[in-house]
Amino acid sequence: MRMPLPLALAVLMTTTAPSASAAAPTPPDVARKPHTVTAPFGASRQDDYYWLRDDAREDKAMLGYLEAENAYADALMEPLRPLQEQLYGEIVGRIKQDDSSVPYRDRGWWYYSRYESGKDYPVHARRKDAAGVDALSIQAANARGDFAGEQVLLDLNVMAAGKGYFGVDDYEVSPDNRILAWAEDDVGRRQYTIRFRDLETGKDYPDTIPGVSANVVWADDNRTLFYVENDPETLLTVRVKKHVLGTPVAQDVLVYEEEDDSFYMGIGRTRDEQFITIGVESTVSSELRYAPAADPQAFSVLAPRQRDVEYDADHLGGRWVIRTNADGATNFKLATAPSDATARAQWRDWLAHDPQVFIEGYELFDGFTAIAERSGGLERIRLARLDGNGGIASQEYVAADEPAYSMGLAANPEPDSAWLRYGYTSLATPATTYELNMATGERRLLKQQPVPGYDPSKYVTERVWIQARDGVKVPVSLVYRQGFVKDGTAPLFQYAYGSYGISMDPGFNGPVVSLLDRGVVYAIAHIRGGQEMGRQWYEDGKLLRKQNTFNDFVDVTRGLVEQGYAAKDRVAAMGGSAGGLLMGAVANQAPGDYRAMVAQVPFVDVVTTMLDASIPLTTNEYDEWGNPEQKPFYDYMLGYSPYDNVAAQAYPALFVGTGLWDSQVQYWEPAKWVARLRDVNTGTHPVLFRTNMEAGHGGKSGRFRRFREQAEYYAFVLDQLGVREAP
Repeated sequence: MRMPLPLALAVLMTTTAPSASAAAPTPPDVARKPHTVTAPFGASRQDDYYWLRDDAREDKAMLGYLEAENAYADALMEPLRPLQEQLYGEIVGRIKQDDSSVPYRDRGWWYYSRYESGKDYPVHARRKDAAGVDALSIQAANARGDFAGEQVLLDLNVMAAGKGYFGVDDYEVSPDNRILAWAEDDVGRRQYTIRFRDLETGKDYPDTIPGVSANVVWADDNRTLFYVENDPETLLTVRVKKHVLGTPVAQDVLVYEEEDDSFYMGIGRTRDEQFITIGVESTVSSELRYAPAADPQAFSVLAPRQRDVEYDADHLGGRWVIRTNADGATNFKLATAPSDATARAQWRDWLAHDPQVFIEGYELFDGFTAIAERSGGLERIRLARLDGNGGIASQEYVAADEPAYSMGLAANPEPDSAWLRYGYTSLATPATTYELNMATGERRLLKQQPVPGYDPSKYVTERVWIQARDGVKVPVSLVYRQGFVKDGTAPLFQYAYGSYGISMDPGFNGPVVSLLDRGVVYAIAHIRGGQEMGRQWYEDGKLLRKQNTFNDFVDVTRGLVEQGYAAKDRVAAMGGSAGGLLMGAVANQAPGDYRAMVAQVPFVDVVTTMLDASIPLTTNEYDEWGNPEQKPFYDYMLGYSPYDNVAAQAYPALFVGTGLWDSQVQYWEPAKWVARLRDVNTGTHPVLFRTNMEAGHGGKSGRFRRFREQAEYYAFVLDQLGVREAP
């Protein structure tokens, strides 16, 4: 999926008119080479910059162009270096550098991650459970720098030394707590290598498994590891294999192979640890297989896949609990099935479908079930207490204190616990972890994200509704500093995503504080294509209704301006990945509504990409965007594809970012888009294109490096808006 960037990348801006610049550098030019792109039914388009595509990332002319664009960006940004440093200092200054996560207990050990001052990467560690050891005592010890009794699992600072990029996106300890398996990536292309470590001796096994996804699951024998192998070209998850420690990887047994390239695949273990599962899903269909973790030889299908039927399942208390949209449950319902179920006919409704409430997820406990759901565009947690027969005895909700917030289930690895952990945050409230005792009602604050120098009482969060052009009301989350006057003079920064049913919830974002302190109003537009308002909200923003996504974004901007939240000529916007498609479409369709835009790793060459099944992820996404091999979808996609609709008009100032090794939105999409913009843009605002030559879809690794990138595009936009002073 062309997934959203972390919300921390979704911020910029501030006050007054643009400053004059002297002797601006000249942007690079790039050769045009005629190329015809054809569709199977005969339609064709000319693409003069198609040649910039190089799957091997080795073409000297292409690399030369990217380097020239980077040099232009360097020259353009050189006068703003002091501002970049100032912004970087502000952002990093709000980070507690020696912070640690809230520990959670699993199989007799407490697991957590911590950072050391001045270092980019986390240390993953654990401590043995004992009398007097709990989440609060471990946090206190970590805060004192007391690491006695700690066992370091992975120190990513050591592992990343000398690398331009490094990440560990999954790690699992064997059931007997002795062996660690992890998946690492040192390119940023999301092609991982699995490695193993003996936690008793600290020595690594020689076994290495390359070309896989970041997904590992142990069997009960503590020697067999299940993993998912990627196709080396498309990077699709295609095969589940199992590896026995000490045996050649070439002899690994094929467990399951997915023949339909429109499906993603993942593996897991059930809540009660009884089963290993293989789940496959497309945009509109799901299927789950399961086998006993004690003897995972033969996998059974819980229910065969069926188009337009989605489900996921977990197991506890001798039954499956299934979240599904079957039988017209558009917003999903919960059902149960016996442990040996193999067909939907064995499912029985447990929590009925509600057209006003979208069920997003759940967590099973011995005496209750915690259900994550959405209503009115906001998240809430429903607590369903069980009776003695597995039915629902009573229900209640976890309370929230603000009009716009984000609430979700946290790490709860032990189903026999009476404590439910959940997270709470808002645009004004730093991320907070609570635990709630289901027996006594006691609520304990485990941790609130420390933000040095931040006073939440100085900021206000608000939820407003803006009517789109077709009459639909779109929710918008806002935050601004106390003292803000709604008089139509303030700068506005607006962020959105709007694809894949992914909801952009209002969570605290430390870097935004620099903008709020300068008088910026920050807004998240919960536009169609996301799932904030339920499943239909998503359905109304994809395929042949994708234009609703773009209309919603523009109409929110215009509505906020009309209501006095911002000046018409002081609006900036940002989106990343599929949100970068949003930026590209809006830049073409409503350029006069925005003074500046940031498009990070933008999916802007929609038709050409979706016509090419060799590009990673394309075939998985026909049900999101449409298959342009079919003329109705081709014509509709061609109508909004940013690259194909660049026109001779004045564009906003644009900051476009990409990664050379991006596996989700290939670098050549924004490269081609910028080249075409340079040909026809009649405006005078700069177009800056920055390629990270060592990273992929998520940018540089390390907690501080990405803030360097963020400070750069902050400075770009602030300069365009004439804001250079410190708060």
